[in-house]
Amino acid sequence: MTSTDTSSPGQAATVFAEPAGTALSLLLGQAADPRSERGVECPGDLPAPSDPDLVARALAAKEKLGERVFILGHHYQRDEVVQFADVTGDSFKLARDAANRPDAEYIVFCGVHFMAESADILTADEQQVLLPDLAAGCSMADMATAEQVEQCWDVLDELGLAERVVPVSYMNSSADIKAFTGKHGGTICTSSNAERALTWAFEQGEQVLFLPDQHLGRNTAVRQLGLSLDDCVLYNPYKPMGGLTADQLRDAKMILWRGHCSVHGRFTKECVDEVRERVPGVNVLVHPECRYEVVESADYVGSTEYIIKTLEAAEPGTKWALGTELNLVRRLANAHPDKQIVFLDKSVCYCSTMNRIDLPHLVWTLESLVAGKPVNRITVAPDTAALAQAALEQMLALP
Repeated sequence: MTSTDTSSPGQAATVFAEPAGTALSLLLGQAADPRSERGVECPGDLPAPSDPDLVARALAAKEKLGERVFILGHHYQRDEVVQFADVTGDSFKLARDAANRPDAEYIVFCGVHFMAESADILTADEQQVLLPDLAAGCSMADMATAEQVEQCWDVLDELGLAERVVPVSYMNSSADIKAFTGKHGGTICTSSNAERALTWAFEQGEQVLFLPDQHLGRNTAVRQLGLSLDDCVLYNPYKPMGGLTADQLRDAKMILWRGHCSVHGRFTKECVDEVRERVPGVNVLVHPECRYEVVESADYVGSTEYIIKTLEAAEPGTKWALGTELNLVRRLANAHPDKQIVFLDKSVCYCSTMNRIDLPHLVWTLESLVAGKPVNRITVAPDTAALAQAALEQMLALP
């Protein structure tokens, strides 16, 4: 379990129940989890977004804090926030960067909730991990709750399958899901090492329960491990037995959880066809969280770090359509003016929850630290952290 301390002296944090992912869940025919997309009303007074002194205030607060604070900025963050990050990267790289800064009293994680949890798991007890806005959640991570996954495991156990199933959980999952994975002898994976993680898992057992992103699991299993689409079944936690028969569960190699990224999941094969017609000679480069048919239609597929490095190495004058989060696409386009870089979909789409971390929230967080009143601390319960860390360490031990 994770706790979040949002209160300031003399003030009470107000928690609201309606999750940001409610509409998405309803569209998927799923009941919304009331704990989804953790969010609070800010217990302090946020600076106005129009305040012309925000940059100066952030710089001043950061200078006062010095090496006591270490700011992490995920690649999908706004430019106005990333400019203050000490390091940038994907979720796991940032968590490891935090662990490598034991002298930093405060870790300010400009990302989303599960990322801050991972940083808390990997850092020392005396270090405090802060999330500038607790409403910065992840709809994908919230599509798999501990209760749902335990119920799924009970189904597998009743069918006599639990002993041969190895759980593999994507880094984009809650601490509770990582702990479940560690409890049952599984491993965590990133979009960079998913192939290695699945190869290891199939050496330990006959089947894999992949959480929570169906697309990364399917794309890796079929495109990199050589399994067929028929080897994969989709487990829907809102249906009895996941909407599957006992035979389907027994025969499957990959039991994929019915979850997805709300940004990468929006790209379609039509988007690929349209951009090829609109931009002749374009290279289509997408993230493996995209749908299978999108990945199959792309020219290049890889993690966020892979996308960045591919653009850095690309020849001047080349054309690229990127199927990933828009903040990153715009940043890459600005960084490489010698190349034509466009968003794969004509419709604009930011990661709505990642985008909640803005400059006013960062300034509020830093100035609160200067005042000696840390806000929005993320802590993971010791028993949960221990099991989650076991799964993370298994990932680090992958051959």
